Amino acid sequence: MGLPRDRPLAAATIAQVHDAILKDGRHVAVKVQRPDLHRIIGKDFAALSYLVALGEGLFPRLRAFDLPVIVREFANSLERETDFRHEAHSMVLIRAALADVPDFWIPDVIAEASTGKVLTMEYSAGERVDLYGKNHPEAMPKAINTLVKLMLHSIFEEGLFHADSHPGNVFVLPDGRLSLLDFGMTGELDEAMRESLTRLLEAVVNGDARATTEAYLEMAPANEQVNRAALVVDVKAVLYEIHRHSLADASIGNAFEALLRAGSENGVHNPGEFFLLTRAFIILESMIRQLSPGHDYMKSFQEEIARRKAQHFSLGRIQDKTTRLAREMERLFSDAPSDTRRILRRFAEGNLGRVQSPGMEALGDRVSNNLERLASSVAFGSLVVGGSLLLFAQMGGWHHRLGEAMVISGILGMVIRSLGAWLRNRRRP
Repeated sequence: MGLPRDRPLAAATIAQVHDAILKDGRHVAVKVQRPDLHRIIGKDFAALSYLVALGEGLFPRLRAFDLPVIVREFANSLERETDFRHEAHSMVLIRAALADVPDFWIPDVIAEASTGKVLTMEYSAGERVDLYGKNHPEAMPKAINTLVKLMLHSIFEEGLFHADSHPGNVFVLPDGRLSLLDFGMTGELDEAMRESLTRLLEAVVNGDARATTEAYLEMAPANEQVNRAALVVDVKAVLYEIHRHSLADASIGNAFEALLRAGSENGVHNPGEFFLLTRAFIILESMIRQLSPGHDYMKSFQEEIARRKAQHFSLGRIQDKTTRLAREMERLFSDAPSDTRRILRRFAEGNLGRVQSPGMEALGDRVSNNLERLASSVAFGSLVVGGSLLLFAQMGGWHHRLGEAMVISGILGMVIRSLGAWLRNRRRP
């Protein structure tokens, strides 16, 4: 690799970015970590941890805010941020995940010229989005819609998102495409958390405090110290403040921040992913309002959510989820622990341990029949629940017809199973 130019393209606390020319002539950007960084960070976090412990000792009320957890999550995040191998990996994953998002580009990593302290990537020959917006205000609505789209796509579809999208990390290329840089701070959400997040957003929009609380606790599991009743009251107050204002003035980031605060005050241990998600929305919303103060950000957000909701209830997605459910049910029954199968066999044989009893055979039959009824109940119940989701989505067309068919099939299955059980009981002596 050729030598980087003396004057950096960008400079921050952790690293500087220089442009350079590789031996093969490629123009690249090189992110170089500052020397002795890990020792400085270690000392700073040791001092911060001491201050937190001291503060909690002097003011016990501070323990409700999970300050040690926040410090630990921040330390872990900064540790990942200072290991450029993590950033390179995140860049590769997000670049692949967002490859089909139109009007958007992420530079590729030059792996052979990168290490844990040096990250080399394709050069982004663009202009900071805030500087570009001053000269091209007419281009900002499209840029904002692209930012919203890629944010929601990366969260809900990929579960891997950029948590630091301030104007210095978003560039506009000469051809008008957006370019996202600096992947040192990223968040990850598994599928279960993404499902809970979807329910949380819907409940917040609907102003349903109980549904909001339940979805929130799915993302941040409760323990015995959580005061659920008080949490519902505080969440209700949060939702009231949100709905007092017009939708155009609403803020998802501020809503999440208020939820985090309400949860901490009532004994909830908030996961680090929720903090990063909140940070990501706050930074994104702040940048959007800076780029175009009059832009209806929530309208863009609602349109994209509606599109993803329609996609979520598409026939392909339903078939995929049904197939996965069937496989899980099959695995549940076929891969049951050997001890459980042995106990059931001994029940059927009337031989459980050293106890011999003819009555055990009948008990084994009842256990087997109950398992079969449980399996059929789960299957028919899944049809009813899945069909109800389609009906409540109010999407019309074939979605509505499919929902009705699923609900009717599930209910008929339950009725036929119940009639069969009743007839079998009538025939017994």
